[in-house]
Amino acid sequence: QVQLVESGGGSVQDGGSLRLSCSVSGYIGSNPCLGWFRRVPGKEREGIAAILTGDGSTYYGDPVKGRFTISQDKVNNTLYLQMNNLKPEDTGTYFCAADGRGSWYCGSSAVPMFGYGGQGTQVTVSP
Repeated sequence: QVQLVESGGGSVQDGGSLRLSCSVSGYIGSNPCLGWFRRVPGKEREGIAAILTGDGSTYYGDPVKGRFTISQDKVNNTLYLQMNNLKPEDTGTYFCAADGRGSWYCGSSAVPMFGYGGQGTQVTVSP
């Protein structure tokens, strides 16, 4: 059974930083793609970042390029999202997600449609 559990959300001021973590368990595939997406009320889910676990290739959505960094700890089966220079428009619920369809399906825009997802963690950025 695949389980994804996020942690690390919170409230920060404009320009602050947060690091989200996602503990991943269960078999997803031989070369899964892991990622993060966020949800803001009234808007569609937005893919943030993805990482192909096999070779570590990373993919980012345009709004977060240069500010967010996705990484993985293969030993501890943990996914991270380091968020720097946070802005009020980054406020939302952040979810980690995973999919086993392989490299062809690994990209930031695909993350909201991944086969497995966590419960989410809230990020609030105040002006």
